[in-house]
Amino acid sequence: SVDLGADTALSRVQLKWEAAYGKSYKIQTSTDGSTWTSAYSTTTGNGGTDDLAVSGHGRYVRMSGTQRGTAYGYSLYEFEVYGAGASTPPATPPTTPPTTPPAGSGADLTDPHKKEIAMELVSSAENSSLDWKGQYTYIEDIGDGRGYTAGIVGFCSGTGDMLDLVRHYTDLKPGNVLAPYLPALEKVNGSASHTGLGAAFESAWTTAAKDTVFQRAQDDERDRVYFDPAVGQAKSDGLHALGQFAYYDAIVMHGPGDDSTSFGGIRKTAMQKAKTPAQGGNETTYLNAFLDARKAAMLTEAAHEDTTRVDTEQRVFLNNGNLDLNPPLQWKVYGDPYAIND
Repeated sequence: SVDLGADTALSRVQLKWEAAYGKSYKIQTSTDGSTWTSAYSTTTGNGGTDDLAVSGHGRYVRMSGTQRGTAYGYSLYEFEVYGAGASTPPATPPTTPPTTPPAGSGADLTDPHKKEIAMELVSSAENSSLDWKGQYTYIEDIGDGRGYTAGIVGFCSGTGDMLDLVRHYTDLKPGNVLAPYLPALEKVNGSASHTGLGAAFESAWTTAAKDTVFQRAQDDERDRVYFDPAVGQAKSDGLHALGQFAYYDAIVMHGPGDDSTSFGGIRKTAMQKAKTPAQGGNETTYLNAFLDARKAAMLTEAAHEDTTRVDTEQRVFLNNGNLDLNPPLQWKVYGDPYAIND
């Protein structure tokens, strides 16, 4: 719940859902944190952003979910509470889920605000845009031998993650427009082939990307295959948010394998040069070794020979001592400047 610090008259609550949204939920208030009164309820939630007019008062405010919109519980990017007559929240106290952390926060990459920063950083390199949510529709063959590259983290038809994504989408929504292409995706897995896919598949992908269920499926697979394993390993290695992001960005590009140019191999090479903080090593020294190994892996492929996402992005943050990846952030990728100010 949100603690406003004092009994406050309320006018508005804004919920910004992640993939796991509430179909039925209540906004409840309390003066003592024990006895709760409903100020708003719905049974028709559909995710995204819910901007709600509420009437009531209390020191504490919470969202109480009664029916999930997916199989994945409830998850919010932001939970904002506004006082009567106010255009901004009356306070920015800690909340569950957490609100945007202040500048100087030591929060790790699982914090919603830090995760948003990570998504924008990857998108600047993968799509030359900070608008990562605009990339659900993206699909093209970039000539790297992996077939189609598509979606928010570059799911590939040749590496299995696109196949897993479409399977997951079909589990969530049988009969979707991409389901007929599952046999073709199974056949081209492991190759650069477009056999059985082509322009019709590209069109179907664009259509599917407008479906919030497919968007949630992309979010789910991003987290399952890339984000959660990378952040989990980084935390086990004793790394702060910057190191967690370095692992995540590497696993997105190179995949989660153990060969010399996959994430596991890159990490192994780095650990031969420096100890992780969990092993008693210096974090900056280790991250420099990891970025050196990452850059060497990139240079083995013509499609990845531009290493600015390391040189003028991650290395800049590291050289600035910004191990917590706190904004403001300024960097360049492919020569283009970007900034996240808060």
